[in-house]
Amino acid sequence: MTLQSPQKTEGEVFAFIKELSGKLIERRRRRDRVSQSRLAQVITRSERWLREIEGGVTTSMLEDHIRCAHALDMATPHLFIPLLATEHKMAVPRELLLQDDLWDLECEMLDVVGRHQEAAASRLSARAGLYSPRAR
Repeated sequence: MTLQSPQKTEGEVFAFIKELSGKLIERRRRRDRVSQSRLAQVITRSERWLREIEGGVTTSMLEDHIRCAHALDMATPHLFIPLLATEHKMAVPRELLLQDDLWDLECEMLDVVGRHQEAAASRLSARAGLYSPRAR
């Protein structure tokens, strides 16, 4: 199953992300044997609030999902990859996002960002050298 972004409205994309995130948060919480009560206490929210997050309630905010994920030592690519794909009118493979560990993917993405940053800094440095008053 994939999320085909071009026909999805912004609300549908966010609903998909929140539903997926809630399932992943619940799965991680259960895997780590953390009760809803304990997790809610750690993030200073109510159990009802946490049930809504885990249920994918669309009125929750993405920052709430981030707060829960971080409390469970989860990374958050399942929140941001669909947003990025949607902007580029790409399908998002749900199977990818349901994986428990996207560490390797995250590292590869950060390597690309790092290489892009290095190349941009190098270009800026080269331009500064070319146009520097001292270079004349």
